[in-house]
Amino acid sequence: MTSSPPSAITLRLPSKHTSSPPPSQESFPLPTLDFLSRTWSVTHSSLPMWRSARNVRITYAPMPGSDSGSGSPHERVSDLVEYESKSPNFFTSGVNRVKGVDTASSPGDAGAWDWRGSGLLFFVTSHWEILGWGERDLNDGTGAKERWVVTWFQKTVFSAEGVDVYSDRKEGPSEGLKAEILGELAKLKELGSLVGEDLREVEIKLPWME
Repeated sequence: MTSSPPSAITLRLPSKHTSSPPPSQESFPLPTLDFLSRTWSVTHSSLPMWRSARNVRITYAPMPGSDSGSGSPHERVSDLVEYESKSPNFFTSGVNRVKGVDTASSPGDAGAWDWRGSGLLFFVTSHWEILGWGERDLNDGTGAKERWVVTWFQKTVFSAEGVDVYSDRKEGPSEGLKAEILGELAKLKELGSLVGEDLREVEIKLPWME
């Protein structure tokens, strides 16, 4: 089933923080791979590791055998995280990259994914879920649209539980959209500091290094 991107800001709790069954496809439509498959700028995050980084971005791309719709079982996407260090040194100069593969946690569910690292990180795994997503007019007179995603990721041996906000614009979401997303996140009291004092803006300094 293909879903049209919602324009309203609707967020759900991650499965770990609710005993209720997942919301229905009608009340919480799931994104398609076409929607997810692009480069997203991470504009806000609760992860301390991004305090020393800028221009954090994540690129998802369908892997062979995956359908662009959201109904095929166990979709897979490549996952490339890129970021620049605020204080580069011999090990962190230029653009740092972490590669992995995301596999849909359940057949037909493009809202929950299991990540496994590639190369030397093949033994590292994590689970993440989409708490909200959408698209709306940018209202800049060009007819352009802006897209957004809010993700939650489970704690691993290498990272804490956290929340990220993505924008498909390099410079981040418009001020109005940003305020709405952060306002809705603040209502998820079950997530505590993840949507409170731990959620910080991630530095963006254009142009990105390539």
